[in-house]
Parts: sequence; C-alpha cells; structure tokens
Amino acid sequence: MKKLVSVLLMLLCFVAVKAQNGASVEMADKMRSEGKIYVVIGTIVIVFAGITIYLFSIDRRLRKIEKEK
Repeated sequence: MKKLVSVLLMLLCFVAVKAQNGASVEMADKMRSEGKIYVVIGTIVIVFAGITIYLFSIDRRLRKIEKEK
C-alpha cells in the first residue's frame, strides 16, 4: 500500500513539473527585475519560521502537561 501511494505521488509530481513546459512567468520576471521577489521570499520565510516556532512551543507545553498527569 505504501509503495502504491509513493508511486502515485511521484507520478503526480512528474506531471506537475512536465505541465510547466519551461514557460516564463511575466510577473515573476518583473518582480525579480525590481527586486521585489526577495521581499516576497523573505515574508514567506518569516511566516514559516513563526508557524514553526509556534508549533514547537505548543508541543513543549503539551509534553509538560502530559508529564504532570
């Protein structure tokens, strides 16, 4: 069962990559030329880091509560 799911996921990823067909995205090119793409990437990294820190803090609190009980 795990092998089947793995194969299906790999095929799905391959189809998604193949569908892009090497086409250039005008919006991304414009944002890169103006330097705004780095702001977008920075924002995504900050949000991801915040969510990760929040989840680890919740995990620590839950472990502490579980040890007390």
